Amino acid sequence: MLNDGELGHKSPSGCATMEIMFRMLWALAWLCFVASAQDVHPVTGRHIAPVMGVGGADWLVRSEREAEEAPDVALNAIGIPRGATVADIGAGAGYMTWRLAERVGASGKVYANDIQAEMLQMLRTNMAARRLTNFEAVLGTDEDPKLPAGRVDLILLVDVYHEFSQPQKMLRKIRESLKADGRLVLLEYRKEDPAIPIRPEHKMSVAEVRAEVEPEGFRFEKNLTNLPRQHILIFRKNSM
Repeated sequence: MLNDGELGHKSPSGCATMEIMFRMLWALAWLCFVASAQDVHPVTGRHIAPVMGVGGADWLVRSEREAEEAPDVALNAIGIPRGATVADIGAGAGYMTWRLAERVGASGKVYANDIQAEMLQMLRTNMAARRLTNFEAVLGTDEDPKLPAGRVDLILLVDVYHEFSQPQKMLRKIRESLKADGRLVLLEYRKEDPAIPIRPEHKMSVAEVRAEVEPEGFRFEKNLTNLPRQHILIFRKNSM
């Protein structure tokens, strides 16, 4: 143990050690700053929400979701053609996937994408329980949904875009996977309405969505107001 005199004495080697420690702390602080900066969208300054883990899967299939989000009303408003090829990005346990699969029918196909393998296993179980086979589970990354290029008629993002940690890279890959006249549809809780009981980072305004999506090669088509709490924001792939 050092006594008070020794604590007050700084040898040359001690000074060098202190300088090294200072540099290491400075570098760590800079890395923390960079990491925190990546949690904010560079265009809008929106704080990106954390991804819901497998532990929250029950929330995705809660009975109250019917009344709060009216999923069938949403899909009716969007229009899901029979025989279409569609993708459900951030599919989770399959809450929207099985509805899409029923609508596109045996001649259509649903790509069910998620970045968590455990979620996709739950999805497979839920699809099997409904005897639906016209789907493909796709394990993507936070930068790439791993969808086939130029093959998809419609890509659906339900309460998921605000969780993309790399939104610009994801949108560019999404655009590549759409057909020439393909649609990108986002459902997001309305940030414009403070009465909606959802944390602010899990809401988005129309202005925010347009500011982030349009520069990545999409044309805004319309905002449907059929739902009690969410925007239905429809974009078309730009020819650029």
